[in-house]
Amino acid sequence: MLYAGTNKAIPRKEWLKNAPDISVTSLTEHDAAIKAHFKNPEVQLIGSTSGCGCDFPHVLLQNGEWPTFDFDDAERVAVFGQNRNALATLLRNAGEKTIELYGLWWGNFAKEPLAYQDIPFQRMLEPTFLFREQVFYRVSADSVPT
Repeated sequence: MLYAGTNKAIPRKEWLKNAPDISVTSLTEHDAAIKAHFKNPEVQLIGSTSGCGCDFPHVLLQNGEWPTFDFDDAERVAVFGQNRNALATLLRNAGEKTIELYGLWWGNFAKEPLAYQDIPFQRMLEPTFLFREQVFYRVSADSVPT
């Protein structure tokens, strides 16, 4: 799951099975505990084209480490690219100076981040960028391209 912390709420967008796109939903009673990790007042769940965060470019923690990703998997790379671009557009349109992003497994809301990383917005657009599970990202949008 990928959560975004912002100063102003990002407009909500429902995920539709017949027209998969990224979605933005409010926190529920079940995942409200995630808010404790964020400094920004608005926290929302960002879904990928799969409905959850699975189609955002990522690697999952395995035995305490983040494995390498097989960039030869052309289909997966294409799905990651589509979702990366849609996420970048969504965040660009939010008009925020800094956006907080935290990805983790559903239900692990109280888990503290294993690491914190400050990245420029441009880094997210790189084809080799992958979100790491349980890493809390502060994305600086100072020089966001229009």
